[in-house]
Order: sequence, then C-alpha cells, then structure tokens
Amino acid sequence: MKKRYRKYRHKEESENFWPAFTDMISTIALILFFLMLIAYVNNIVTGKNLEYAVKQLEDTQSKLEISKAEISNAEDQLRLLKNDLEKTAAEVKKGEIELKLSEEEIDKQKEIIASSNQELGQLRTKLKGIALLRLDVLNKVKVSIEENLGNKNAKGEELVLIGDNGNIIINEGLVFDYGKSIIKDEGKPLLAKLAKSFEKVLDDPNVSKNIDAINIQGHADIRGTADANRKLSTDRATSVVNYFMQSDPTLEKRYGKFFMASGFSYFRPLIDEKNEDAYSKNRRIEISVILKDSNVQNVIDDYLKESVDILNNTSDN
Repeated sequence: MKKRYRKYRHKEESENFWPAFTDMISTIALILFFLMLIAYVNNIVTGKNLEYAVKQLEDTQSKLEISKAEISNAEDQLRLLKNDLEKTAAEVKKGEIELKLSEEEIDKQKEIIASSNQELGQLRTKLKGIALLRLDVLNKVKVSIEENLGNKNAKGEELVLIGDNGNIIINEGLVFDYGKSIIKDEGKPLLAKLAKSFEKVLDDPNVSKNIDAINIQGHADIRGTADANRKLSTDRATSVVNYFMQSDPTLEKRYGKFFMASGFSYFRPLIDEKNEDAYSKNRRIEISVILKDSNVQNVIDDYLKESVDILNNTSDN
C-alpha cells in the first residue's frame, strides 16, 4: 500500500513538474520577446534620432561651408579695401608733395611778379620822364611865346595851346587866309617867335640829344577833296618850316636837321562834326616833338635785361 502510494505520489509530482517548467519557459520566452520588442523599438527610435542627427550635421556642414565662403569673400573684400586704402594713402601723400611743390612754385612766382612789378614801375617812371621831356619842350616854347606876344590876339583867340596829344596847336586863321598856304603878315611875328623859342630850347644839349625830329603838321577840314586838302595841308606845313628858317638863319644852320613838314588832309579832325566851329578848329597847324626811338628803346632794353637777369637768378636758385 505504501509502495503504491509512493508510486502515485511520484507520478503526481512528475506530472506537476512539466507544467511548471513549461510556464517558466513561456515566461522566459515572453520576457525575451518583450526585450526584443523593446530593443527593436529602441533601434527604430535610435535610427530616427541618428537620421535626424545626420541631417542636422549635414545642415550644419552646409551652413559651415556657406560661412566659410562668406568669410573668404569678406577676407577678399578686406584685402581689396586694404589695397585701395594703401593706394589712396599713396595718392594723398603724392598730392601733399605736389601741393607743397606747387605752393613753393607759387611763392617763387609771387617773388618774380613782385620784382617784375617793381621793375615795371621803374620803367614807367623812366618812360614818364621821357614823355615829360617832350611835353616840357613844347611847354617852354608856349611860355616863351606868351611872355613876348601874350596868349591871345586882338580878336581874343589863343595864339597857341597844347592839345590832348601833347602837341602845340596853332589856329590856322592866325597864320593863313582860308584856302591859302601863304603866310599872312599878322601871323609872321608868331612864327618868328616860335623859331626863336625852338632855337633856345634846342641850345640845351640835354634836350637836343633826346629829340629826333620836330614835325610841323598841316590839317584841313572835311570840305573839299582829300587830294586838294592833302596838298593844302602839306603846303601850309612847308610854309611854316620855311618861314622858321627864313626868320632865324641860326635855327636853320644849327638845328635845321630836326624840322620836317607833313600834311594829313582832313583825316585827323579834332572835332568830328560838320559845323563852322568844328571846321575852324580842325583847320590848324600842329607842332609835334618826336623823341629818339633809341632813347626809349634803351630804357626798354635795360628793363628787359634786368628782368631776364632776375628770371635767370630765380631759375638758378
């Protein structure tokens, strides 16, 4: 009985063992399944995260390349700007040097101009002195006549006057009849005194050495032809010169070489009008003192020589 019982019990224990083992294996399998499922899901999540990370990395790499390109471009621009700045600085430096040279040249030119103005002023003074000499000769003649004959005739007409051009002017009516070239008797004392006055003035060597000629000019009014008036004006001037020499032989002997006669017809009127007053004033004898060109030329030559010397000295410096 006990043997049967132990056999039954052993059988029962054996039968109970396999279900428990099977349950354990199932549990283990289920656990493994869940572990595999978790691992699979984890792999899926990890894969997606990796793809995202790769994409992010690619985006970052792309942005990095763009940034590198921008940096490279900026560096190129900076290099160009630096080159431009250096070029501009060089040009500014060159401009400063040229400006300084220009300022120095301007200063030199100012010195030359100042010196030239001074020399020009001296030249003007010398030329003015020569012009005053000419005017002084005529004024002395005029004063000499007025001291002896007065300054007006019986009709109240001025015997002689000095015109705007510096010439002695003799009214034609004082010496000639209208349309004639023969000297009137009442005009002879005036011409004789003029001759003596010129002799006295020419006796001064400081005056005579500067005189080239004394030109007696005849002028007519506009009435009549140019040819007729040219002959009349020339004949009148010649008559005056001839009377000078006749009335004062010493003048002819010593200073005859200075006197000349010329006629201008009606081409140099004092008053460009057509009335009796204009006609009367335009008919006249003018006496002009012509200074030697050499004297004036010497003054100019001296000025030019001094100017050239100044320029040469400036260039050497």
